Amino acid sequence: MLQQQQLHEEPNADTALPLVDQADLVMISGMRLLLSVTALLTLIINPGKLGVPNQLAWLILCSYVLHSAVLFVFLYFKHPVVHGKVICWLDVLWCGLIVYGTGGAESYFFPFFFFVILAASFQRGLDEGARITLASCVLLVLASVASTPELIISHLLLRTTFVMALGYMIAYWGGLGLLQKRRLALLREVSQQSNPRFGVDHTVASVLQKARVFFDASSCILVMREGDAAQWQLRTALEEKGGHAGRVSQLSEAAVAPLMVFNASQSVLYAPSLRARLGLASVLTGVERGSVKWQRLDAHGPQGTALAELLDARSFISVPLPLHKGLGRIYVISAKNRLTRADARFLLHIVAQVFPLIENIAILDKLASGAAYRERQKIARDLHDSTIQPYIGLRHGLSALRAKAAADSPLLADLDKLIDMSGQVIGDLRRMAQTVRGGAEREQVTLLVALRRQAEQLKKFFGITIEIVSDSAFDLSDRLAAEVFQIVNE
Repeated sequence: MLQQQQLHEEPNADTALPLVDQADLVMISGMRLLLSVTALLTLIINPGKLGVPNQLAWLILCSYVLHSAVLFVFLYFKHPVVHGKVICWLDVLWCGLIVYGTGGAESYFFPFFFFVILAASFQRGLDEGARITLASCVLLVLASVASTPELIISHLLLRTTFVMALGYMIAYWGGLGLLQKRRLALLREVSQQSNPRFGVDHTVASVLQKARVFFDASSCILVMREGDAAQWQLRTALEEKGGHAGRVSQLSEAAVAPLMVFNASQSVLYAPSLRARLGLASVLTGVERGSVKWQRLDAHGPQGTALAELLDARSFISVPLPLHKGLGRIYVISAKNRLTRADARFLLHIVAQVFPLIENIAILDKLASGAAYRERQKIARDLHDSTIQPYIGLRHGLSALRAKAAADSPLLADLDKLIDMSGQVIGDLRRMAQTVRGGAEREQVTLLVALRRQAEQLKKFFGITIEIVSDSAFDLSDRLAAEVFQIVNE
């Protein structure tokens, strides 16, 4: 019973469907052509009593064979027409015509509807398969009524019920299989994004965006606190901003209190139910970690309703973050769709797989930062001893040489220029050593100031005028800014 309830709550797989595999299209087109040719051969071998003029059945089946052959040829040349929904609906119409032309309610070609339902369900999910199933039942009834003068209601009812029941089962399992493929693809993508080279911020932003797209949600919110930190971190991925997660916002304990009202080991679901359709409140349910039994959270009902109004959500799910040191929650918020318990369980799988990796990335970042700091200290000392000191000696030597020169010597101006230039280089080297020792600040103004200072020196010493123009602000990391500065110097 529990397994049936879980399967019944699986979300639709029609959102962000993966591209249909070429092998699947080849198989579907080949089976369509095989069924059409087989139906024509069956009519040739045993035409029977069709109930309508025999010429109509010949015309319909020959046309369907031609239609199937044309689609198979289009697939060979990779024409995009074979990928669309229109093909499935054309197949439904063809099946209705075949049933009409071969006896209506007594036609032995009515199982052709299952071919269309299978193709639609396993390509486009539950919703499309259910629509195709309903259309097949309607066409079966219409074709039977229109072509059979003496209609046997019991036969028609049995066949229609069989098509509807089996068709919905096919659509359900086809949509579930498609959903499982999407889930595996998402888990693979978030695992690939959990790379130490990208950093914590990029990884978390990518996970939020991918989760929002997968659940077709309006927003995705992450709130967390590391260890005993006084401030909480808030990250968001919004639909109207193209999923951009933005920067990390620092919030106080009071500001995040509405988002952290649930137990630290509790996954919650706020979604409309039958009561909501009758004008009553939506239902807030939750499940403890390690349990499979969902319970109504009547004690948190007002908080759930207030939180839904605060987030402008028709439905939301929230699960705790599996952090070793710290607390946090992730919210998936939908303003138009109804999220399910299966969504909450899968979101719990996502955070259970991703956030331990994110914590490892944070630890690696700290280790790398410590190693980089020690390396910067060593480079700064080497820079001072091996580069700055010789320049200082050179400047002293130039000053002594100028003191020996006569007052009317023509070399005085050149010596003063060299002394001034060496002083500028010594200042630049000292600033560079200080920057290396303390670490470069990730500020855009630092790069622009360095470029403008370099342009001023070139103009002063060599008479070359260079203008630095920055039309708009752009975000560069310290490493990239250093590389850009070196490229401009070259």
